[in-house]
Amino acid sequence: MELDALQARLGLLLEEAQVMFQKMPGSAVLGRYIQSSYQNDPVRSAFELVLVLFFIRYLLAPPYSTNKPNFVKLREDEVEELIEEWVPEPLVSEQTAFEIAESERLPVVVGPTGPKSKLANGRTVTNLASYNFYNFNGNEQIKEKAIQVLRTYGVGPCGPPQFYGTQDVHMKAEADIAAYLGTEGCIVYAQAFSTISSVIPSFCKRGDVIIADRNVNYSIRKGLEVSRSSIRWYDHCDMDDLERVMQAVVKEQAKAKRLTRRFVVTEGLFELSGDETDLPRLVELKEKYKFRVILDETWSFGVLGRTGRGITEAQNVDPQAVDMIVGSLSGPICAGGGFCAGPKDVVEHQRITSSSYTFSAALPAMLAVTASEALNLLQSNPDILSQCRENIKAMRAQLDPRSDWVVCTSSPENPVMLLILKPDVVKARKLELEDQERILLDCVEEALINGVMITRTKTRPFANAIKPKDGEWFAQPSLRVCVTSALSKKDMEKAGVTIRHAITKVMTRKTSNKAT
Repeated sequence: MELDALQARLGLLLEEAQVMFQKMPGSAVLGRYIQSSYQNDPVRSAFELVLVLFFIRYLLAPPYSTNKPNFVKLREDEVEELIEEWVPEPLVSEQTAFEIAESERLPVVVGPTGPKSKLANGRTVTNLASYNFYNFNGNEQIKEKAIQVLRTYGVGPCGPPQFYGTQDVHMKAEADIAAYLGTEGCIVYAQAFSTISSVIPSFCKRGDVIIADRNVNYSIRKGLEVSRSSIRWYDHCDMDDLERVMQAVVKEQAKAKRLTRRFVVTEGLFELSGDETDLPRLVELKEKYKFRVILDETWSFGVLGRTGRGITEAQNVDPQAVDMIVGSLSGPICAGGGFCAGPKDVVEHQRITSSSYTFSAALPAMLAVTASEALNLLQSNPDILSQCRENIKAMRAQLDPRSDWVVCTSSPENPVMLLILKPDVVKARKLELEDQERILLDCVEEALINGVMITRTKTRPFANAIKPKDGEWFAQPSLRVCVTSALSKKDMEKAGVTIRHAITKVMTRKTSNKAT
């Protein structure tokens, strides 16, 4: 009896609820919707019911405060104690004794740089420490053109390229570089160093794979770091090891059934060793394993090839077979900024995504015109390159085969000659990294005393200098002799003899001091 009464009461309640529901506006529409949805998709109806219940619970939930502290409150004496103990790191690390000694010896050039430069002490020396390989900064034709542009356009555009910084001279410079290299398009950056370090993260993202030569320069390494991609390394200029790493990457991605972008990053002429990569083999491997190539020609553009078009011309490789060619307009071109040449899609993509291009003021118009004029001179006067290479041979003949102490690691056509201490000398004398740097600094000073100004490669020490770990940047201590076509062959031979004698004098003095 009680069960029948309960059922009757529930029936009455449902009837009353149904009557009240029917009196509500839009109840008929809502009822048909629920009925049809339940019949067609009961799971959807259940999911919608859960959402309605969650919404009702959220509305009825008590409010909570976001101002409650979630940290430990310290007493005033504890705060004062922590402030007294805190010591901020210096913005610039203190100089070492070696760095102080080096800065005191640095020569100061007065006036314009050239093959013969005047120092602050009044002496005139042979300048073999500048990247002015063809003396373009002393070319009167380039000077006159630069002055005209300076008077017309002013010092700088004072704005980013995509806003109001782009001028007609920038577009002409991009067209000239693209035509010079034989690529579809080109984009010009305002800074040389940040070009490659901005190009890499424009195309490489987290999850992508980049295979890089272990000896790439510092700006490339910064780009690899910013990209947050998965970095793999292959032995310096070892194409067999590169193929091994490529095969491993392809197998890993095939096993994981994951398709990601894959790149190879290397240099044409290596800044740290002076030698060049095997580009034909690299392009062959790139096509075989479906990789993209980013080639940094900062040191080979304007240097290698019959007309200075770079390693693609020197090794007879179609420039369009390389996905991206990155280079510098400073150095031998004597302008400023950098560029990236390649397919039009690659170029246009950077105008939006490249941070160094988007968030930097555009290249000054004067430097853009200077770059165009320098390229025209290289194309119309290939004898400039021939004279420079003759001087390289003359300098090399005085140093590499004749010196008992140093050996040149640079390519035969590289005007930047890197001279390192011979391995047997380092081993016999048990020279550490700092010892080599001190010896080379003494060689630089001795050569300057005798009228020839050269420089040396700055190293970055790390824990394991004998065998660098993956990702660590290391420059072998070396002398840098920058050859120029502005000097005669006899002048170059004389400078080479001076450098060789300076090295011999320093090494002999070190030997006698050690014996004493």
